[in-house]
Amino acid sequence: MKPPMLTFFCELEAAPLRELFATPGVVEDLAALGAGVSLGLVDLGPERAQVVQRLNQEGIPVTAWLLLPMAQGYWFHAGNVEQATARYDDFRAWTLEHGLRWEGVGLDIEPDIRELRRWMEGGWRQMGEILPRLVQGRRVRDARAAYVRLMERMRADGYRVDTYQFPVIVDERQSRSSLVQRLAGVLDLPADREVLMLYTSFLRPYGPAALWSYGPGSQSVAVGVTGGGVDLPGGFAPRPLDWAELSRDLRLAVRWTHDLHVFSLEGCVRQGFLTRLKTFDWDAPVDPPLMGARRVEALRRAARLLLRTSARVLR
Repeated sequence: MKPPMLTFFCELEAAPLRELFATPGVVEDLAALGAGVSLGLVDLGPERAQVVQRLNQEGIPVTAWLLLPMAQGYWFHAGNVEQATARYDDFRAWTLEHGLRWEGVGLDIEPDIRELRRWMEGGWRQMGEILPRLVQGRRVRDARAAYVRLMERMRADGYRVDTYQFPVIVDERQSRSSLVQRLAGVLDLPADREVLMLYTSFLRPYGPAALWSYGPGSQSVAVGVTGGGVDLPGGFAPRPLDWAELSRDLRLAVRWTHDLHVFSLEGCVRQGFLTRLKTFDWDAPVDPPLMGARRVEALRRAARLLLRTSARVLR
């Protein structure tokens, strides 16, 4: 089998980012793999620009993974399109200032991180905050239209536009529903490449079954988590994938698409995975999680029934 295209997410502050790419062998291993990096732009500083410049010089494709300050929600969602647009303007100015080259732009579509943290701390007590959104269909439609206009600008500037999406967006789309989008603030956007975040570390023991269920028809699949990412309250930090789990997930995912993402680069380097991937046997056998996938499919059918019902009720 021809090796797939691998892209590694990297979401580090400036100092640890500099240290990561100063680690002997990291850039060389990426080049040997023909892999790319989706670099989280948690700041637009000179140190991050220097990392991009080095990757540009080595011919390693870099995607600009746009992020916002924590005070603005961090990820992109229905409530911060104005801030997202301003961030893109700042990104363009920073790119021109430092002469940076990008393979594309990545939009991470997730709930507001401040809201997510309140949910993890307060649980059902937060329902009063989001239930009024059920009747706010216009909020989703207006935000989606604004993001579509922003994406058109990105394309006009010469960028491919990726979205990083939770897999439930597939069920929402198939059901012609906006229920999840209204409640969570996520948006179904027309990307050039949609990357489904199928992180089995968060879904144990049914993670591989979810990956197998959502894999068919996917443009790109993201596997993980091998370590890293933002800190969430309540000690919510699932055990990172080990080598056996990552190997399984990669071999399952490549059955459906040869465009694979891995979260995260720093986790792979920390566990010594990057070097091992250079001799990875993509053709080695892997047992499809068929029994678990049937359970996931049953849950998805029930979810789609709910979503289709909501589509008839909510306008």
